[in-house]
Amino acid sequence: MPDWFKIYHRLPYPMKVMAASTRGRYLKRWRYGPATEAMVEEYLSREQWSAEQWRVWQEERMAYVLHRAATRVPYYREQWGQRRANGDNSSPELLENWPLLSKEILRRQPRAFLADDCDLEAMYFERTGGTTGTQQYLWLSRETLQAWFALFEARSRRWYGVSRHDRWAILGGQLVAPVDRDKPPFWVWNIAMNQLYLSVFHLSAKNTPAYLKAIESHRIVYLLGYPSALYRLAREILDQKLSPPPLKVVISNAETLLDYQREAIVAAFQCPLRDAYGLAEIAAAGSECEMGRMHIWPEAGHIEILADMSDEVLPAGQVGRLVATGLLNADMPLIRYQTGDRAAVTDETCACGRTLPMLQEIEGRVEDVIVTRDGRYIGRLDGVFKADPHVREGQIIQEDWDTLRVLYVPAEGYTARDGETIVQRLHDRVGSDMNVVLEAVDEVPRMPNGKFRAILSRLDRSSAGSNR
Repeated sequence: MPDWFKIYHRLPYPMKVMAASTRGRYLKRWRYGPATEAMVEEYLSREQWSAEQWRVWQEERMAYVLHRAATRVPYYREQWGQRRANGDNSSPELLENWPLLSKEILRRQPRAFLADDCDLEAMYFERTGGTTGTQQYLWLSRETLQAWFALFEARSRRWYGVSRHDRWAILGGQLVAPVDRDKPPFWVWNIAMNQLYLSVFHLSAKNTPAYLKAIESHRIVYLLGYPSALYRLAREILDQKLSPPPLKVVISNAETLLDYQREAIVAAFQCPLRDAYGLAEIAAAGSECEMGRMHIWPEAGHIEILADMSDEVLPAGQVGRLVATGLLNADMPLIRYQTGDRAAVTDETCACGRTLPMLQEIEGRVEDVIVTRDGRYIGRLDGVFKADPHVREGQIIQEDWDTLRVLYVPAEGYTARDGETIVQRLHDRVGSDMNVVLEAVDEVPRMPNGKFRAILSRLDRSSAGSNR
């Protein structure tokens, strides 16, 4: 745990609120500006465009992004230069002439994907780990970041009758409270963003009433979070027959929303549940309308669905690898980026009246969760491998109630200190009584279909009740 986080955890709660709000003001200045409302209205107006209007818009934007990538982005410029030297006269103006881009290539040389006319000092830096446990480095201009959050405002909040000005709560993976805390608060209030940040690491049967009281006392209008965390909270509401706080909508994101999770969340909170799909790399995104259909945001990126065993583009209705070409962030363009997700598109129209294209289904990466003896269900442990440890990839396996085995692929510079950091971060999240065994491997094993699971549970869940 970083020193500043240790200091934060020692602060009295009012000081934690001040710290969180200071960070919130910083993020708010980056995410929103004088042009936000105009962008929101423009995005909403495009939802009635004809197919021809969308085709023209995407072709024009794609041409700009591909030209900028081929001429101003070092990685792509060198790639096309080598192709020309080898006698390849393919046109960079056609997307199909571009090779696929893997996450590993982006991870190894992120700055090579940044246009050479960009000023790093004037850009927002983002580090993201995703579901694979690997970390990516991204840079965005203020203009791009504000366009992205205006899109979210238009296609998520406004669709659901809420706005960024409403009081909202998020179930997220930040360590806003030390994991060994056994009494509230398990959250922190961010004044600047009207946000109640709820810890996913303290969700349990015992703590559920406190979470609900916090949501109610802060007059929360809507709740956003990981499906696994929302489900855990919902399950306890139903099992304990608790009264849910009044909410306008619950929004799930960052994980694949499963049918049984959806049913429990809707039943528990007694309000609509809307799912969202997106990449931290800002190359593809979508949101669910009131008809339950997942609409793609064309401004964010262009989506292709490719076959598993070849790079053939699949027709609508067939599930394959989701490949995205980012259209919003032209300063760090990702061309034909392999997202690691599986999905299918559809050419159907939606009864909601919007002409935005749609995803038929998202298989995504269905991760397991770690279950502790005190009844906490913990997912999204990608933060264990973020930032400091020299690890290319990691997988956390729960062997039994008391043992976690961590398979990791060491990167150059890995030392015993990195291993200690991984163990400490796991203990920060699951508790220090869990035994953590580190195991270096050349490659983390994949599932038969080639998918990666960041968390793999071998626990017999049928005995869960006797260990709580």
